[in-house]
Amino acid sequence: MRLRTIAILSPGDMGSGVGGALAGRGLDVVTCLAGRGEETRARAARSGFRALRDLDSLVSESDLVLSILPPEAAPGVARDVAAAMGRTGRTPPYADCNAVSPETTRAIGRTLGAAGAEFIDGGIVGAAPGKSDRPTRIYVSGPGAEVMAELDGNGIDLRVCGAEIGRASALKMCYAAVSKGTNTLHTAALLAAEALGVGETLREEFAYSMPAAYQRMRAMVPRLPADAARWIREMEEIAETFESVGVTPRFHLGARDVFALLAATPFAAETRETLDQSRTLEQSLEVYLAHLPDRDAAAE
Repeated sequence: MRLRTIAILSPGDMGSGVGGALAGRGLDVVTCLAGRGEETRARAARSGFRALRDLDSLVSESDLVLSILPPEAAPGVARDVAAAMGRTGRTPPYADCNAVSPETTRAIGRTLGAAGAEFIDGGIVGAAPGKSDRPTRIYVSGPGAEVMAELDGNGIDLRVCGAEIGRASALKMCYAAVSKGTNTLHTAALLAAEALGVGETLREEFAYSMPAAYQRMRAMVPRLPADAARWIREMEEIAETFESVGVTPRFHLGARDVFALLAATPFAAETRETLDQSRTLEQSLEVYLAHLPDRDAAAE
């Protein structure tokens, strides 16, 4: 199957990066911007997207639909696209590339399968194309996963990891459990030390004995609020994935709580585009500390 028109829902940070990489290869990249804000519209325009008026137009014109969304939005958008397929009679393959559990992925697959579309399980690892010296890895699985092979190249490393729906999403969950989970563990340890009055001493020890990890803390912990709200559900999906195979979900329920705390700070109003790059780790921790619950009770 020759892919010419690729639909991406939606052009967020990752979606616009993937779309821009595909548009840079001469593919026609389309999206639906109904109800989206000016920032999203501007991002889509910069990345070379062609905007269509509604989902009916999107499925009618597309050879492949990529869903790249916050995890809580993935099932609802899948239902909306399936309904559009029912109205138009067009059923392009649908790849769910979201940070959701294998069980959520299979449920989405049933929705698209009932509409008559080939369903592909996807998991994206790494930064968006163009934001790292390494290509973005897109793992895919399912009986129809090979259709995605044409997307390989120009900053995208497409990897087929099996014919079973759930394999790609399982890999994504286990990877994000470490990559994002580690950031929340760092935040929790630094924040607890700050609350206990040993924050500066702990940071000095990290700088001495764990310099690489401490460098990551200084770079990442101040940035997390910009993404925290949309990563809350991802931590819950990871917890559900772990629990489904008998591994404790509690690590990532704790990670969810850390992201919920960060999402309640004023810094959560920032985006990756508007992030205050000058804000230090120490300045960030001071604000996070003020948002800890029951601090007065804990001090007593």
